[in-house]
Amino acid sequence: MKVNSEKFGELNNQAVHAYTLLNDEGLKITCLDYGCVISNIEMPDSEGKIESVVLGFDSIEEYQKYSPYFGAVVGRVAGRIGGASFELNNETYRLEKNEGNNHLHGGKEGFSHKIWNAKIIEASDHVGVEFTYVSKDGEEGYPGNLEVKVTYTLTNKNEFHISYEGTTDQDTLINLTNHTYFNLSGNLKETVLDHVLKLKSNEFLELNDDLLPTGETLNVTGTPFDFREGHSLKEGVESTHPQNILVGKGYDHPFLLEAEAKNQMSLFDPASGRKIEVKTDQPSVVLYTGNHLDEEFEIRGVHSEKYLGVCLETQGLPDAIHHKHFPSCVLKPGEKYEAYTHYTFITDRSL
Repeated sequence: MKVNSEKFGELNNQAVHAYTLLNDEGLKITCLDYGCVISNIEMPDSEGKIESVVLGFDSIEEYQKYSPYFGAVVGRVAGRIGGASFELNNETYRLEKNEGNNHLHGGKEGFSHKIWNAKIIEASDHVGVEFTYVSKDGEEGYPGNLEVKVTYTLTNKNEFHISYEGTTDQDTLINLTNHTYFNLSGNLKETVLDHVLKLKSNEFLELNDDLLPTGETLNVTGTPFDFREGHSLKEGVESTHPQNILVGKGYDHPFLLEAEAKNQMSLFDPASGRKIEVKTDQPSVVLYTGNHLDEEFEIRGVHSEKYLGVCLETQGLPDAIHHKHFPSCVLKPGEKYEAYTHYTFITDRSL
């Protein structure tokens, strides 16, 4: 196992670096100190052919111009905050409105657009990169100086681990996630419509016309949202369920997770034999099937189109600050925000 680093580009006269984690099994993960972006993941298919399984770019200019959060860590708060404002300790905080009347993924210059400090990790049983960033009091309208650490590690068991930590000097909000778009077909040969998702979830959050949670949960039974036994993503895209239609024919919904489930979710492409198993300590995963991907650019020579990638955004419940019965996203001085998501990359060689 090893970590290679190289200059990726420049942003505002500051160098952006790429860090490539390699294990002995042919798994390669490249990440940037710009937004902690996971720019590439390469893994073998059932015939041993190694190809990319995520959406990403090869230049910082493309990330600046086109990227809909490809592979990035988003924050301080993932998802939407209704009205781009919230009350905390009897004070109203107004945030950047970067999606209509709402605040999305930390704002126009959120964590996904920052250059983080990076430190390479090389140990006997894993390699990785530790990213750190200090979000100053008032950044994007949020209170408090927030110190954040995101760590990526890779093992020879084809396990990739993301851990998040945060501390603050005054009450603030935090809810981090990684926004990687997966496509297990390899080098974007196909869309993700035939990918099979299995998800241990009995309920999902109902969304309103602004794609914000209404506060109500809906049971998945008898709907295209029931992934407990697994089914293709295509079923939701072709569905006439009002919630599928609402988000642009597909999924953009938070699913409530069973915390104690051993295998909370898996994504499988029958054609390539590639599979990812995902485990997290977070209460939900936002499933997004790329319903609104812009079709006006290329991704490593492939024309962008709807459903070219699928996101599994493990996180706290979106817009929790406006729903008292949701788990709180408030972080106080003396407390430590901690979260993790664990991925295992598998190739089914029996196909």
